Amino acid sequence: MERTTVPGATCRAAAALAALVAGVALCAGDLLARDFPFGSRTRSVNDLGNQYVPLHAHLWDLLHGRADGGLLVNWQSGYGSSFLPDFGTYLSSPFAPLVALFPRDRIDLAVYAITVLKVASAAAAMAWLLLRLRPGRRWAAALLGASYALCGWTLAADYNPMWLDGLIALPLLCLVGEWALAGRRLVLGVLIVALAWSANFYTAYMATLGAGLVLLVRLSLAAPPRRQALAAAGRAVLTVVLGMGLAAPLLAVVYLGTAHAYPGRLARFHPVPAENLPARLLPATYDYSSPALYVGTTALLLALALPFHRAVPGRVRAGWTALVLLVALSLQWAPTSLAWHAFAVPQGSSYRQSFVLCGLLVIAAWHALSYGPPGLPALGAAGALLSLTVAAASRTNLVHAHTWPVLLLGVAGALTGLLLLRRSGQRGQPGRRGRLAVLAMLVLLGAQTGESAASAAVASGLRLKHLDDYAPWGERQRLQAAAIARADGWPRYRTDPGREQTVANDPLAVGGQGAAYYSSLTSDVLTRTLTALGGGWTSGGRGVQSLDNAVTDVLFSVGARVHSPPDPHQTRLPEDTAAPTVTRRDVPPLVTVRARPDQAAFGSSPYRNQELLLGSRVYAVPRIIVRGDDGTPLPGRRVGSGNALTGPSVSARCPAGTQVYLAAPHFSGTARLAGGTESAVPFHYDQGRALAAMEPLGRAPASGRVRIDLVPDRPGRIPSGAVGCLDTARLSTAAARLKATGATSVTVSDGTVRARLPVGSKGLAVLAAPRIAGWRCAAGDGPARPARQYHGLIAVPLDGAETSLTCIFHPPGLRLGTAVGLASLAALLLLSAATAVRRRRLSTPAPTTPPAPRERVTAAP
Repeated sequence: MERTTVPGATCRAAAALAALVAGVALCAGDLLARDFPFGSRTRSVNDLGNQYVPLHAHLWDLLHGRADGGLLVNWQSGYGSSFLPDFGTYLSSPFAPLVALFPRDRIDLAVYAITVLKVASAAAAMAWLLLRLRPGRRWAAALLGASYALCGWTLAADYNPMWLDGLIALPLLCLVGEWALAGRRLVLGVLIVALAWSANFYTAYMATLGAGLVLLVRLSLAAPPRRQALAAAGRAVLTVVLGMGLAAPLLAVVYLGTAHAYPGRLARFHPVPAENLPARLLPATYDYSSPALYVGTTALLLALALPFHRAVPGRVRAGWTALVLLVALSLQWAPTSLAWHAFAVPQGSSYRQSFVLCGLLVIAAWHALSYGPPGLPALGAAGALLSLTVAAASRTNLVHAHTWPVLLLGVAGALTGLLLLRRSGQRGQPGRRGRLAVLAMLVLLGAQTGESAASAAVASGLRLKHLDDYAPWGERQRLQAAAIARADGWPRYRTDPGREQTVANDPLAVGGQGAAYYSSLTSDVLTRTLTALGGGWTSGGRGVQSLDNAVTDVLFSVGARVHSPPDPHQTRLPEDTAAPTVTRRDVPPLVTVRARPDQAAFGSSPYRNQELLLGSRVYAVPRIIVRGDDGTPLPGRRVGSGNALTGPSVSARCPAGTQVYLAAPHFSGTARLAGGTESAVPFHYDQGRALAAMEPLGRAPASGRVRIDLVPDRPGRIPSGAVGCLDTARLSTAAARLKATGATSVTVSDGTVRARLPVGSKGLAVLAAPRIAGWRCAAGDGPARPARQYHGLIAVPLDGAETSLTCIFHPPGLRLGTAVGLASLAALLLLSAATAVRRRRLSTPAPTTPPAPRERVTAAP
């Protein structure tokens, strides 16, 4: 194998320049787009606003000692959820703790700064790798490092900050492969693998596959003896296994957390039309569902020129070109796509591995440049291939009007810079050659920066048109947080941030302890329990929403509920400057005792399910009639089409003065109680994606005749028992009974709940938290056993002798992962010690026998 040594100072300089170019270009793109923090347009699209910013806000609270819960249990979301799997999925990056350096109300800026820092780090890592693969100009390595960091995948997915750890991991894991080839730096390699897999296991998996392919090409090009090749491959495999073993405490917890999560929507892989692939190689294109392969025109031209660059050895040209083509084909084939995504079809874009192909394109471009700039024949062939790419792309709807000027400027800059660079290497005066080289560097770096900035701005604008977006932290969130802080009484009772949510993870963003929770690891038991009680959800069941219902507030000890005006950013209505209001309720403690628990299974009626869990009858569920515009009953109670399009209604009879609720999970639109003073209430249903929550509509009139006017916005259905009439007096009586027999005191600390119970408590102690896997409870001085489940909540049997209850949470997989991690650490220490001893023996000279003294000979007299 070709062995090259590049001075460390050269690598550091290239890495610093690459980081600078990438960071400046990304910020310039956001400045052009007038995005936050440089303008008024929000960056918080899709899961960035709904998930990642609130989770980073919760991390800020943890680091500053202000969170309800700890690393084990998050008591703010989903009435108590396992937090370590979320931490391992979203917050375990070494960059994440940097949020602690920013003010709490600047959490959006903190996440943006981390995003820019990660992109810059990826550029630096790639520049370092390129110089280790082959020597070359450090500014050229910086140029291509920035090209990789600002690839189309980054510009399309930078609202997923945890995925950017995979962007950094790919070049670092390729460096680990280089060390495995050389038989060096085992410990450092293992630590890098462990860091990559801990930071974000999902993209680290893809990056590991990509680095393995790079290692195979390096081995095939070097063609060492079989024994050496197997030894190098074995060292690489050992490094990865030990690194993953060190990361096992997090990986095992995340894996089992995923196993206990709500399954969400089932997805299938559908390859995009073939012409979409070349289209995404071009600058200033955007599409959520196709592979984003843009790496900059300079890098693309160099990669296309590689097969025709005669200064590059034939085996090198063939090896890297074949790898790029094979990986490109693997994007479009279902079995290989499944393998890239850890054998689970993603719910969203099916091309999350595209950054690996972008990295391979950049490595191919480096080999074309490091052997000397391509000549005119090679550039001509690359230009012809680029022309064919443009012709194929022009047939798609992915190319927009702004693509062409950016592409033309990129081509002009790339060709000009490469030709100047080639001329600088020809014979002539040294001073003139130096000036041409500097001019080429400035042209190429300028073209790369401008092209990437323009592409980032275009992607940002188009992304806002295709995805949901959310406002950054502002006055609304400040008022919500202040109202929650004034009402907070945890753990005596919960304070729910309210049904009028700003983002799906409002409790993490503004505080409180609510039902709302959105994560890929939302537990199955939480979603199913709240759905049975009338709750709604989004994101295929993984975005559980708050439920504004008096009975569930009693069941889950919600003593304070915040009511905010509708979010103007979502409704596009004028901003309501009214401060949030808080309603209070006298509720039982977190731990209650059911003397005669009803073990009957939940049914189809959320009202009867609530009563089952409450232990009292508090609802009247009347017979309903759903009529269309013309007053005739609708068959199947279907609304949103035909004569039920604009004005269907629901008629029922309720006891006078009762609270009227509508539970219509498959209805989308608005509902309003006729004759009432309350405004219309929105319901949101989208088949397979969203389920509408039960909503309060107002009080039944003295006549008892209830009419609910509906305005559907899509076809839906009203169930037979949709209307519930709540007797609030009966509910108060039931709540008082549960409070009288409930715990006299409750303390909560991270994963431990302790309660004092009244003397003689018998039956079932129920902790108002979902019975997720990992809870063990002990009554009195008895042994801790896995907690039982009572209609989805934590339950512990009582025999009348116990006066205390202790429940402790251990995340599933933590013990197993810790054992594997310790075993990996022990193996690494033993290997390191054995290596050190072996090297010491090799470096110690073998002892030699001292020469015998020479005999003194005297002459005979």
